[in-house]
Amino acid sequence: MSSSTSNVLFVDSLPSLQMFLVTLNTFNLTTKGSSIPSLYIDLEGAKLSRYGTISLLTLFLFPNHTTYLLDITTLGSLAFSTPSPTQAQTTFKSILQDASIPKVFFDVRNDSDALHSHFQISLAGIIDLQLLELGSRAGGLDQKRTVCGLARCIKTHAQLTPAEKKTWEAVKDKGALLFAPEKGGRYEVFDERPLSTEIMNYCVQDVRFLPGLWDVYNKRLGDDRKWIALIEEATLERVRDSQSKDYVPDSKMKVFGPWTQVLALPV
Repeated sequence: MSSSTSNVLFVDSLPSLQMFLVTLNTFNLTTKGSSIPSLYIDLEGAKLSRYGTISLLTLFLFPNHTTYLLDITTLGSLAFSTPSPTQAQTTFKSILQDASIPKVFFDVRNDSDALHSHFQISLAGIIDLQLLELGSRAGGLDQKRTVCGLARCIKTHAQLTPAEKKTWEAVKDKGALLFAPEKGGRYEVFDERPLSTEIMNYCVQDVRFLPGLWDVYNKRLGDDRKWIALIEEATLERVRDSQSKDYVPDSKMKVFGPWTQVLALPV
């Protein structure tokens, strides 16, 4: 396990993977309620879904403020099936499937689809920040028709200084130029080793904003039991739907919130 930048560790071998699992085992990951979750996850790959690949899994571990880049291209299924040296019953797959351990994603759908299709992982204990933002959004039901993307949430809610916002935009733009086909990039750059600094920075920076966004939306939601229940059920439904044979990863309907039809809102 080696560090390319401060508090960023690249996990691409069995020893580094075992060290990663040992680190996870040193913390109490089963936070509940208003306690800030420990795990924040994002995946990258070529057409990330059942029809594409998983190249990298980025995990921000809040207790030690360290970001881990798991090299799925290199490790393959070993990333998920390797047991911890200190707790043989614990694998990364078992953590991902443990409903008592909160895992924070932003729009879990295609990540869940890819993990389930390629590695038979059924995610549980998921907090979907996109749904948390939508459900906690101020205003009437007409304000909850469509979801926000991560970039908009970071721009609007991450409370960045002008300098931080400029840096964030620069990192995002440099990464997109390398991987986005519409900008002349190739998704295959996520599989190239050594991983470029631009792609590493791109993977790392967004996941580090997720704890702050969780804090904003959790406080905004407060103790509204109605919307807490609706968000939890919608998150479970996203995971279930992503694992179904009829799931469409690039559906244009994904822009609509889950309560548009449930609450009989016109679109």
